[in-house]
Amino acid sequence: MSDSSQRTGLPAWLAQVSKMVDEALDALMPSGSAVPQALHTAMRYSVFPGGKRLRPALAVAAFEAVSGSGAAADSVPGDWHALAIRAGAAVELVHCYSLIHDDLPCMDDDDIRRGRPSCHRAYGEAIALLAGDALLTLAFESLALPELVEAAGARQASLLVGELARAAGSLGMAGGQALELAISGQSWSGQLALAADAVQRMES
Repeated sequence: MSDSSQRTGLPAWLAQVSKMVDEALDALMPSGSAVPQALHTAMRYSVFPGGKRLRPALAVAAFEAVSGSGAAADSVPGDWHALAIRAGAAVELVHCYSLIHDDLPCMDDDDIRRGRPSCHRAYGEAIALLAGDALLTLAFESLALPELVEAAGARQASLLVGELARAAGSLGMAGGQALELAISGQSWSGQLALAADAVQRMES
């Protein structure tokens, strides 16, 4: 945790980062009135209001750890701080996409998310599927915008995109979901054996 976080307290720091990430997400996402309205409304429904935004907070905390500055410190160059917030927003977009797809009947089949109907219950399965796809795509678009590439440099920006892609792909989150589906169809003893094997494979 940064010196700034220690001075203000973790809850206040998290609230500050959450606010900045929400502002970044709002600016990145199309308006709910933009065509196709159903898709954009479903995307916003699934992102706002969000949870604690812990994943983007971890991204910002990593930035603070290497920069030695807090989220609100005036000494942080604006472009670099915007980069940390944008990276955190991209991680949150991937997380929100994963929640939409997790809730679908073909996956975990959950009707409620964050105390209200899950996306497919509110907008139908087809729109929910597309909303998840669009959020995932937007995550990578947000890391490839010219102003961010200029601030970070082409090499660093490409590393960010590559790292996020790997974490979300078949050797990361998507692969983990596939393993969960395989394990869920087994007996209790079979689940334990497959889970142990899956952990070993993903760590190797």
